Amino acid sequence: MDMKQIVDQYKKVAGDYGRSVPLAALGISREETEHAFDMLDEDYHISRFVHFANAAGASYSINGFPQTHVSIDKAIEEIL
Repeated sequence: MDMKQIVDQYKKVAGDYGRSVPLAALGISREETEHAFDMLDEDYHISRFVHFANAAGASYSINGFPQTHVSIDKAIEEIL
């Protein structure tokens, strides 16, 4: 998945930007989720718009850290 596909899927699940959703709710395989978000998290220009949380729920390893939820800022549209 590319960044636009990830953002589109996030918006579909979240309903709007800025809402925290479980990573599992994105409907992407664990491997694809971890790989895609690893890449987004490593890029400073992108990672500042993507926020992770570790709460209750299925845990994913994003760059070696357990994460369960993600929220994305509307400002990410500047780089899509």
